[in-house]
Amino acid sequence: LPEESFANSEVDYILTGGDYDFLLLNLVNWLDGQEKLEPGIWYKEDGLVKNTGEFKLNHNLNDLPFIDRDLTKWWLYSEKNGNFKVTPGTYTMVGRDCWWHRCTFCAWTVLYPTFRVRRSPLLLDEIEYLIENYPIKEIFDDTGTFPIGKWLEKFCKGMVERGYDKEIQMGCNMRFGALTLEQYSLMKKAGFRYLLFGLESANQKTLDKINKHLSVHEIIKSCKNAKEAGLEPHLTIMVGYPWETKEDALKTVNLAKKLFKEGYADTLQATIVIPYPGTQLFKDCKEKDLLVTEGWGEYDMRRSVMKTSISPEELKEITQSLYKVFFEPNFLFRRLISIRSLDDIKFIKRGITKIFGHLKDFD
Repeated sequence: LPEESFANSEVDYILTGGDYDFLLLNLVNWLDGQEKLEPGIWYKEDGLVKNTGEFKLNHNLNDLPFIDRDLTKWWLYSEKNGNFKVTPGTYTMVGRDCWWHRCTFCAWTVLYPTFRVRRSPLLLDEIEYLIENYPIKEIFDDTGTFPIGKWLEKFCKGMVERGYDKEIQMGCNMRFGALTLEQYSLMKKAGFRYLLFGLESANQKTLDKINKHLSVHEIIKSCKNAKEAGLEPHLTIMVGYPWETKEDALKTVNLAKKLFKEGYADTLQATIVIPYPGTQLFKDCKEKDLLVTEGWGEYDMRRSVMKTSISPEELKEITQSLYKVFFEPNFLFRRLISIRSLDDIKFIKRGITKIFGHLKDFD
């Protein structure tokens, strides 16, 4: 919504998507009179709003330098983040953004309609740089879905060959049904600890409607295999789809409880689904008059901005009930007997603080 941004702020230039880092460098060079503006940039000229057209994903990600961690103050994000069990931790992002890129609720499908990834040796080099220059103990790669296939196999073997599996713990986003038990085991051997899965819903109608192309059976099997390989699955779950009833939402709660009861999942994050502008879900909501508001300050995943058969109070209660899974006796017992170090105790303590924070969010 670049026009709206110009109308409501003092901004001079807007990068509308795509390779923000390359575009920002291009803008700086253009201001210095060295280059022409690339597609994807909106700007003001003589009081008029102009643009260079739709952005293009035509940059070579392998040309990117490593992030300047000191300039970006990496330490501000290194201790309190729930993705890190052993701190300090930091992030990498080897791909843009998700090789599935079809989910109707996801803004990345609009900003990165084509999946691209840097060569695996470059990520290994970046990890080496972090190990040698910073007190990093854990890395989470925040690519929308981490690369699989031969890329993953080559990366994991490289981690072991270079000995980084002994130096660092890894985490990443992963898709249900993408890997076998053997591949999960290879990741564990390479130093991976933590996998973040988008569960989204336990209702097949919803999974089909949002283009997840998954079955509940695949969700359970993937969690089981990842756990059997020694990894720690984390689930992201959403409630509040316009077409779901309260009974549908409770099915999702019950699936989460089942996965925790069976010991197939370790942690979760629950939110209320948001139709972000630009996504297919937002377009559908506009066409069917399902939006309650277009006040973007309300689009924070803590309240419903779509018309549903479930009241706002019930939605918050259902979301709270997902976080209350952590207080199930079976889960608490497994957590206690899993403690092996001071880092484990600190991680549990941080987790408890976050759980109460989330319960408050949906109070």
